[in-house]
Amino acid sequence: MTERLSRPPAEAAFRDELLGVLPHLRAFARGLSGRPDFADDLVQEALIKAWTARERYAAGTNMRAWTFAILRNHYLSELRKNRRMTELDEGAAERLLVMEADQESPLHLGDMEAALQKLAPERREAVLLVGASGFSYEEAADIAGCPIGTMKSRVARARGDLTRMLDAEPDLSALPMTRD
Repeated sequence: MTERLSRPPAEAAFRDELLGVLPHLRAFARGLSGRPDFADDLVQEALIKAWTARERYAAGTNMRAWTFAILRNHYLSELRKNRRMTELDEGAAERLLVMEADQESPLHLGDMEAALQKLAPERREAVLLVGASGFSYEEAADIAGCPIGTMKSRVARARGDLTRMLDAEPDLSALPMTRD
């Protein structure tokens, strides 16, 4: 009975390394999709695919890069599959109906998240891989399957786009008018 419960050392090491990248996968998935529920589904599917393909993983190589590539490929597959489907984003609908009380702060984490979602998908992916996930340009290019120059260009353009979006003056016409 204990033989079935104990795992071979290589399998246990793989599991531990896979669990170690879980927070990074979750952050990457949330950045790509912009939806926590969809991000959780992406991560779960990436973990299942990684576990299923564990024999193909070379011990000692970059587990983060390998799992990020799996997650990215699954994300792109889901986008292609669901291209014509639309869903109600309850969070967006709620934000339209409810105004937050704190309007004084120039930049919130929500502003950055909203700006990230406005980027072209390739640029968002690039800035998340290099800026948020800490991959080198070479590693990010390998994950995205593009030349390193393309990755550098995407990151530079994404950073420029984010700077313009976050530095832009807020649209005050959307605020309710009050009389003093």
